[in-house]
Amino acid sequence: MAKVLAVVSSGHQDLANNYETGWWGEELFAPMEILEAAGHEVDMASPRGGKPTIDQASISKEYDPEGKYKKMYESGLADNTKKLSEITPEDYDAVFIVGGHGAMYDLAQNETLHNIINGVYDNGNIVSAVCHGPAPLLWTKRPDGKSIIDGLDVTGYPEAVEPEGLPAILPFSLEGEMSKVGNYTADQQVVWGNDQLVTGRDPFSSEALAEELVKALDKRSKQES
Repeated sequence: MAKVLAVVSSGHQDLANNYETGWWGEELFAPMEILEAAGHEVDMASPRGGKPTIDQASISKEYDPEGKYKKMYESGLADNTKKLSEITPEDYDAVFIVGGHGAMYDLAQNETLHNIINGVYDNGNIVSAVCHGPAPLLWTKRPDGKSIIDGLDVTGYPEAVEPEGLPAILPFSLEGEMSKVGNYTADQQVVWGNDQLVTGRDPFSSEALAEELVKALDKRSKQES
């Protein structure tokens, strides 16, 4: 059994633009289901700890027509996240950064999260992120001063499918910044940059990314046994 740390945004409110966002339901719950079904343990963390703000759109009829993720959210599954400051990277075999536009705000330049990502990576373990979740990878600097995704194949939420008008109030363009640092593609659901770093494109990539994580964790377990 491996231990995986799922990191979510605590949420962001922009009163001037009447905009509130947070983490995306499917991007936490779909991977959690798959990882736990495979026998792995999933812990959750956020910048502030406690109950983080979900992006309500992610549990709306439009994006969650069967109400599966809404039910999981309302059951309290994500109500008790640990604070990032309480996390010991050495405890985890993988870190998984959940998307939602909230990740662009309180995760992207969070130095505590950068230290966790580097700690997991330096231990030879797996760093993964989906949708807007790769945002903090941009600012996670390695000892040479370069981003952890520098020169690597990566994916994340494409600019072309951002909601109309939203890019104007976002702090940066995810695709734009990733393209400057790594070899960004929007053509694949899941992209391995190397054997320790994997990214997923959008909410619909959540299951595929989790399945890739399970395969990688199982492979490592067999190599160690």
